[in-house]
Amino acid sequence: MTASTIVKYIPGYDPFTKDGSDQSKITDHMANERTYLAWLRTGIAVMALGFVVAKFGIIIKELDRTAPTSSYGRSSSIGIVLVIAGGFLEIMALRSFVRNKKSIEEGNFVPSTGLEVAAGIIILLVAVLLIAYMLLTL
Repeated sequence: MTASTIVKYIPGYDPFTKDGSDQSKITDHMANERTYLAWLRTGIAVMALGFVVAKFGIIIKELDRTAPTSSYGRSSSIGIVLVIAGGFLEIMALRSFVRNKKSIEEGNFVPSTGLEVAAGIIILLVAVLLIAYMLLTL
């Protein structure tokens, strides 16, 4: 069931009303939840990538016993950093969701860029780490 299907069942609901009424708050809360869930998926994806990168080092170790320890040791370190980064995104998403929910209820929503800046920095860090890893293991 989609959000549009759900709101059809609310008597007198107009999704285009933005007058601060309870009806307009419904769409605001739904948008807040969708955004929160998107950030959760992003955090889970970063953690899953970290898990794969960390396990990749173990696979290299098992397949090639002559591989230098440094090649799969870095893989584990980068994987752990990615899992921590994903966890950080989850915490920031929850913080943003709760803050936005409170702001919507109070009717004084002020957008924040904190989560977006943090995510951008984390993604940049991930890219630098993965590039460095690839260059060092070639």
